[in-house]
Amino acid sequence: MHPAGLLCAVSSPLRLPVVTGVDPASGSAGGGDTVTVTGSGFNGATGVSFGSAPVTDLAAASDTQLTATSPSANASGPVDVTVTTAAGTSAISAADQLTYSGGI
Repeated sequence: MHPAGLLCAVSSPLRLPVVTGVDPASGSAGGGDTVTVTGSGFNGATGVSFGSAPVTDLAAASDTQLTATSPSANASGPVDVTVTTAAGTSAISAADQLTYSGGI
């Protein structure tokens, strides 16, 4: 209780999501692969992007895991998979990469 007799609410600060793994780590440049993203801070996820391409479907299973369908890519090669919540977007790292292969 506050000294004046008022209740005070204490909220924990929002934390940025962190991506620690992407499974599978490779996929078709045509997209359509179901990808499991692991990490932390995923509660309330509002978006997932593969490089600059946002996904249209994501399912947050928990604060530490979500699934998304990979979008198509313009070229083969690695992209960073990022998660966005009200706190912001995850930083890129070597652990968040998915490598697209093959042509579209």
